[in-house]
Amino acid sequence: MTLPILYSLRNCPYAMRARIAIYRSSVPIELRDIVLKNKPKEMLLASPKGTVPTLVLPSGKVVDESLDVMLWALNTNDPYGLLGANKEQLHNMLTLIHRFDHEFKQALEQYKCAKRYHEANIEQCREKCELYIQEIEQRLNKGNYLINTEESLADIAILPFIRQFARVERQWYLQSPYPNLKKWLKHYLQSAMFTKVMAKYPLWKLSSEPVIFSGSK
Repeated sequence: MTLPILYSLRNCPYAMRARIAIYRSSVPIELRDIVLKNKPKEMLLASPKGTVPTLVLPSGKVVDESLDVMLWALNTNDPYGLLGANKEQLHNMLTLIHRFDHEFKQALEQYKCAKRYHEANIEQCREKCELYIQEIEQRLNKGNYLINTEESLADIAILPFIRQFARVERQWYLQSPYPNLKKWLKHYLQSAMFTKVMAKYPLWKLSSEPVIFSGSK
């Protein structure tokens, strides 16, 4: 049986959320861990864009946007109902994800740069991020997850970027007034799912034994 192939980078947030969705879907794929400074020619032939994640399906079709990889996995199999009960719920999730992918991610990159280069405006950069962090905190006042009482596509799509935010100024984050967000993030980071998704594999090469990656239910 020919499996879909996922080219992935362990700590890339986009690749991370693709792996989480695949894990939750229980759809088996062949995982190929790479480094961006030495991209395999097989990956570049499939997608000259050369970004991760890149999913190559047995049909030859290539999916090289992380959210599209997530939707492919969960449309193939969604045992936990992460896509919601109807089109309206999915639309609400995608709207929230879009804002975080574009607005929050931009603010987060500015915050990370301010910390890395010891810039004087780090507090202002953090406050821009906090506008979105406060929204998550308020959403989590109503339940354990972002959309309703159950985990959804929105939770696993936004998770890797909140993880990055929490790591920029670790001591500030630990003392920050966001108990719901900290509980939500800790729940994920200490889960068996996250351990599996973040497992370290040897970098892929043509002679490598296939690494089969899948969740289970």
